[in-house]
Amino acid sequence: MKIMFAFILLVFIFLPLNAEIVLPKILTDNMVLQREKQVAIWGTASVGEKITVKFAGQIKSTKTDKTGNWRIKLDAMKATIQPQNMTILGSNTLIIKNIVVGDVWLCSGQSNMEYPLDRMLHHYIAPAKCSDSAAIVLRSKRNPLVRFLYVEHKLAPILPTLGWKESSDSTLKFVSAVGYFFADNLAKQLNIPIGIISSSWGGTRVEQWTPFSAYQTSPIFKDSTAGKSNFKIDGLIPGKMFEGMIHPLIPYTLKGIIWYQGESNVMIHDTATFVAKTKLMLDTWKSLWNDPTLFFNFVQIAPYHYSKRKDKLKHGTDLLPYYWENQAKCLAFPRAGMTVTTDLVDNLNNIHPSYKWEVGRRLARCALAKSYGQKIVYSGPIYQNMKILNHAIELNFKFTGSGLKSSDHKPLTWFSIAGKDRKFFPAHAEIRGNKVIVNSKNVPFPVAVRFGWDESAMPNFCNNEKLPASPFRTDHW
Repeated sequence: MKIMFAFILLVFIFLPLNAEIVLPKILTDNMVLQREKQVAIWGTASVGEKITVKFAGQIKSTKTDKTGNWRIKLDAMKATIQPQNMTILGSNTLIIKNIVVGDVWLCSGQSNMEYPLDRMLHHYIAPAKCSDSAAIVLRSKRNPLVRFLYVEHKLAPILPTLGWKESSDSTLKFVSAVGYFFADNLAKQLNIPIGIISSSWGGTRVEQWTPFSAYQTSPIFKDSTAGKSNFKIDGLIPGKMFEGMIHPLIPYTLKGIIWYQGESNVMIHDTATFVAKTKLMLDTWKSLWNDPTLFFNFVQIAPYHYSKRKDKLKHGTDLLPYYWENQAKCLAFPRAGMTVTTDLVDNLNNIHPSYKWEVGRRLARCALAKSYGQKIVYSGPIYQNMKILNHAIELNFKFTGSGLKSSDHKPLTWFSIAGKDRKFFPAHAEIRGNKVIVNSKNVPFPVAVRFGWDESAMPNFCNNEKLPASPFRTDHW
């Protein structure tokens, strides 16, 4: 009897038991599924188990692989605000309730993206120019077309989230204010559900949102990584936030990404490799999601007194403009758009400007134009080229909209001009049609112009759509 009991016990120990279907924590009640793309649904179960997914009239089946993983793709669907349930069948049955179909955007970056709707959870400073739209949202009825998934600050193997929530849920107060207002504007314009995944962390650099393996295989960073199993990029081990807060989201089907990050890279004077780092992150994300169509919608960071910080590296007042220049270069990436924020600051000693609702609105406007094809002006003036006219310089711009203007109806500010000696002087700048003419009595033979080339620059140059011009320089000095 003892021998038989021991044998039965060994059989139970080594016999593979049926494992129930387990879903990733991103597949929950209330979720928004991406419209007009094949939608990934995945999980784990017993090895070789048949899994069937039923949703919106579709029935898809597959079998788990040798590791117990499974994945199916639902056919592309039209947007609908009508909630539906999804049934997943295997050794057990799971029902995911209250699902809608619309567009899903990943909201990521550092503290200005993390900045929550409940301002009291952050470094709150009341806006000077208008009432606080974020406070109004939390006190009033929220947009029912907006749903969200909030990723907590816990770098754990399992995604740290309570799952998808409707906008009426109290945890909305933790969600990115920029992300919510972006989604709110899109939902109102498109009249479809908009889902946002709020996954950001203050003080982080772009390297931390990029997989460690991406740097290992990048020819641009081979001097830092060659032959090393544990390396650092500019003093930091990459990939930490990616592993805990992005990788568990893959392959949840997305429309695009909104990205607000950069202040921490400015602080390490990362002007030489920032564009390459950003491109590496974006290209890797697109590859891992297997979706080159993802739209990259990013914010050009706001003016701030970096030079007054007591950091290890001393910052000059022109450090930030070089970074603005690098951010603008990211517009050359496929399917990318940029939002300028030079006019959205009340206090240059506050790295977290208040006007997140306007940032979200501008990001939405850019997405509506570049990702949804609406015929609207989505950018402020962007420098295009120049011409020397005797003792002045004529500047030409893209995105002049319905005309150029001064936002406060005063003379244009923050233009400077230089001759061959490379000494810049404040300049007189005048709008003539869709051009700007710049001159100075101190520079009789000008060769170069700079605009907004200072960390404290909050210029008044914009188009009639009240979208500010991005800082620029015409020289390569």
